[in-house]
Amino acid sequence: MGFSTGGSTRRRSATGAAVAVAMLGGATACGSESGTAPDPKLTPAQAVSRAAETTTGLTSLRYRVTGTVPQHGRIRAEASMGVDPSVMRMKITGLGDVADKPVEIRFVGGALYTRADTKALGDTRGRHWAKAEPAVWGSGTADNRSYGVLPRQLEGSPLVQSTILAGAPKVRETGTETVDGSRTTHYAGEVTSKGLRKAQAAAGDQKTRELRMNGLDQLLGLSLRSGSELAMDLWVDGDGRAKRFRLRGDTRGLDGKGREVDTGPLDLTFTFLEADPSVDVEPPAADDTVDIGALVDQGRTG
Repeated sequence: MGFSTGGSTRRRSATGAAVAVAMLGGATACGSESGTAPDPKLTPAQAVSRAAETTTGLTSLRYRVTGTVPQHGRIRAEASMGVDPSVMRMKITGLGDVADKPVEIRFVGGALYTRADTKALGDTRGRHWAKAEPAVWGSGTADNRSYGVLPRQLEGSPLVQSTILAGAPKVRETGTETVDGSRTTHYAGEVTSKGLRKAQAAAGDQKTRELRMNGLDQLLGLSLRSGSELAMDLWVDGDGRAKRFRLRGDTRGLDGKGREVDTGPLDLTFTFLEADPSVDVEPPAADDTVDIGALVDQGRTG
């Protein structure tokens, strides 16, 4: 949980801990109803590849996430996101010591805002929001930063995560289903980092190579056990876009001594509720916000 505003590593560590305490109570841790039939000329692999291109062309999204996240358990979230500029707002239940209460999160202007019990930070004059920066959501795995507030698997853009199946060596079509009122075709397959690297190398054009590279990056961000498979399902609607996808795998992480250990199963389902909606994410009022970085600095100099 790094933090950097040009200060020291010690400041980053202190700020990260403060964010977790404040925000998680001490935990560390779209189409029409009928749609149209899929193109019968496309193979399952071609249909999934086309969906990857079409879905990543969206500029905003409203979506829902349900399932099991390692070290948290069952979670449920509803969110809206925009691509340029990168913004996101989410209400999520199942996090840390506040698992039974919804946590409201916003990423906007390079900062993370969370509506939290700020009493854990001391005298905050009744303010309801905590702020940490710099924060990054929806970018590359190495760049994303939510200070441990969000599980790592929720820091990536679902638009990009939906493309991972396009790098599978074999994609199966399993039938048609109605998802959130839309008729969809269901595809499934297994993905590994090795397989995605091969798919990237075999890509016939720059755009496809970039899609596979980004899919590999998002796969690595899921924290799967080394060498293990990700089982992925993808439901594609009549517009040729992802409507739902499910990610399942076994994860690994580091314990307090830096040793790699099993951290449990990952099983997340993302459902796209509205494609290209109007999304407006605003920072909370400054007089209702606690700047955690500033508090850390005050504590170090006080």
